Amino acid sequence: MAEIAIRLDSDSVLTEERDIRVDDYLNDKLQIAADLENLDSLLLNVTNQQALLKKQLVDAEVELEQAQKVSQAHASSVVQQAEGFTRKQADIDRKILIITRSETSDDAVRQFDSSMEKLRRLDVAKGYVELLAQVDRLSLEARGNFKISPQAALQPYVQLQNLSKAVKAAQPAADGAAPHLVDYIEKSATVLWQQMKDVFGGEFEETLAIMKWPGKDVTIAGDLEQEWRGGVVKLLNLQEPEFKSRENQETGHLGEEPLVLLPLEVMAKPLELRFRYHFDGDRPTNRPDKPEYFLSHIISLLNTWDEFLSVYLQPILSDYFKGSNLALNPTYIDSTSAFITSLLPMLRHKVFALLPQIASQPQLLSHLIHELISFDTSLKEEWAYDGGYGVEAWKGLAWEVLVKKDWFGRWLQVEKDFALSRYQNIIETKDSGELDYDSVDPGSTKPTKAAIRVNDLLETITDRYRPLFSFSQRLRFLIDIQIAIFDKFHDRLQSGLEAYLTLTSSIARTMQGISKEDQANVEGMGGLERLCRVYGSAEYLEKKMRDWSDDVFFLELWEELQDRARRNTSKNLAGPMSIEDVAERTSSHVGSEGESGALFDETAGAYRRLRVRTEGIIQDLLIHDMREALRAYGRINPWSSLSSDDSDQASLAIAAELDAPLQQLTSYLGFLARALAAAPLRRIARQLSLSMQTFFWDYILMRHTFSASGVTQLMRDLAALWGVMDKYLGQGQGEMGMKKLKEAVALLNLPVHATEDSSEGVLGLLEVEQKVFESNESAREVLQDLGLDVISESEARHVLERRVELGS
Repeated sequence: MAEIAIRLDSDSVLTEERDIRVDDYLNDKLQIAADLENLDSLLLNVTNQQALLKKQLVDAEVELEQAQKVSQAHASSVVQQAEGFTRKQADIDRKILIITRSETSDDAVRQFDSSMEKLRRLDVAKGYVELLAQVDRLSLEARGNFKISPQAALQPYVQLQNLSKAVKAAQPAADGAAPHLVDYIEKSATVLWQQMKDVFGGEFEETLAIMKWPGKDVTIAGDLEQEWRGGVVKLLNLQEPEFKSRENQETGHLGEEPLVLLPLEVMAKPLELRFRYHFDGDRPTNRPDKPEYFLSHIISLLNTWDEFLSVYLQPILSDYFKGSNLALNPTYIDSTSAFITSLLPMLRHKVFALLPQIASQPQLLSHLIHELISFDTSLKEEWAYDGGYGVEAWKGLAWEVLVKKDWFGRWLQVEKDFALSRYQNIIETKDSGELDYDSVDPGSTKPTKAAIRVNDLLETITDRYRPLFSFSQRLRFLIDIQIAIFDKFHDRLQSGLEAYLTLTSSIARTMQGISKEDQANVEGMGGLERLCRVYGSAEYLEKKMRDWSDDVFFLELWEELQDRARRNTSKNLAGPMSIEDVAERTSSHVGSEGESGALFDETAGAYRRLRVRTEGIIQDLLIHDMREALRAYGRINPWSSLSSDDSDQASLAIAAELDAPLQQLTSYLGFLARALAAAPLRRIARQLSLSMQTFFWDYILMRHTFSASGVTQLMRDLAALWGVMDKYLGQGQGEMGMKKLKEAVALLNLPVHATEDSSEGVLGLLEVEQKVFESNESAREVLQDLGLDVISESEARHVLERRVELGS
């Protein structure tokens, strides 16, 4: 009953929804009375829609029936396949049980897999045996053709080499399988190659013996030239697989040394015997302290045989490598470069054997490295040898010793110890602190002899590491030796300056006292010379560092440093040094994107600061001493005398109290004119002039009243002072440094009344006074008329008040 009730309720709901939809449809289509006229068309439309829906329903029922049939057929097929698989599985299990005579199917599967693995191993073993048979066949074929046809012997050898390379190349993909097989094939190819090399090399040695190689009367003529050419080509053909391998590598591949051409290897044997006879035995030429002996011997061999090789070997090499990628590599195509490559092994053996013998003798080690660097440079520049590395260039034997054999750290320490020892000797030399007037231009600031010698030492160090190939090695030399010595010398100059300041300070004199000898060294000319030694040395080395920063070598080093610093992603930039360590010792611009900066920025900046500070102390010394010397002159008072003597200024005598200051000024400026260049001399003199001007203004001009004769006397004294300055600074420099004082004295020296000769246009003192005190405008006008541009209106009023005639 409940189900019937639910169904009735459901039908009623559906009926109600249908009625609502019908009602909504009619309300939509029949909204006004006029819509009743379209009732027939509306009914027709509804009928058509109903027919279409019925057709769609029939089609859907047909499709559903077909889908149900297909699904039933697929299910039946799957069931049949499953039944067939089960029957087959049972049949396979039955057969495996019969074949393996096992009781269960799992045991049968395990035994069947074991049999298949044995078959696979048997197949692999068969392949191994076939491969070994092929190797033996090629080896026997090549050996059988040694004497009959060398060219025929080369063909199976090349096949064997290619087979060896193919097996070795395939091994990584096989997870390193069959290492013994790979090793056997390689050894077979190597043994065959050695046997063929011995045979072909022996034949070529016989030809060389007939040619009398390497004697002075070596000759190639007639059939001998054909034998020579055939022997060279035969040995080159033996290297063909190696040549093919090198062709596939990038030009300048640094992982391997260039191949020594077999013909040249054979030709180098008698040369090597001679080399060892002279430089490995007890001969006088075998001296550890004279590596230049065996290095120059190699250069001598090049000079001796270069022409011979160019004539007889070069055409063969050109023909052989024509069309090959190796034709672009000088170590193969160029007879001289190939000859150098053949000589390097004996040289390496000698150098590497010599290193342990001299390891405990720093001077010999240093000498060997420098001779190797010179030898490398000679090969590169004079013989155009690049080792086959193209644009990357051959790094040289010195690089092999320093980097590959790891001798750089030891050598750097040796060079550093030598440089510091030489530096200490320079400092301890008795005349190291003397100014050197002869080593620089007369118009330049004079450094001490120590500064010049330190610079020479550092330039020598530059020459020692300039040819180094490694960037990190050059940077280590720069920082650990050059900049370190610069810093040591700077500290010495700095400590000398600090000692001077300590000895001249009033506190030190009071608390500690000072000996007469020390007092003479820090006062007067002694103190001035001491300061000039610091100043001259600092300026000299600062300029040298600026010049070095523009040197091509240091510019390239700086650019490479910047490039590495900008690209650096690791902690260290060069060896153990980080970017911060390098920047602290060289320049704060390291790693910046700008174009500014140089290698010696930090060091040169320290010297510049020391120079500027020392210059200021020199100024203070001169100002203090001159003011003390003028103190007696400032206490005299002859200025207001009303003497009627009209003698001119030139006939007047200089005040006696000015003699001592003039003598002291002459001594100071005379010494500075010799010790300093014009620019720093004038800077110092300008400050001294301003100080003396202030003294005359405050203690003479503004403290006393002046009569006409007093002004004349003052002008005479000033002219003498300016004359001394002009003598050492240049004409007019004395007056220029005290221009305000000069104008004040000129104003003070005006005649009381205007001159009668109107052409001169000289105003009288009374007239000028009236205009000066009238207003600032009239004062400026009259001062301009008098040509007085520096003195101000108020200063002019104070000056005029000092005249006796106006003051009264």
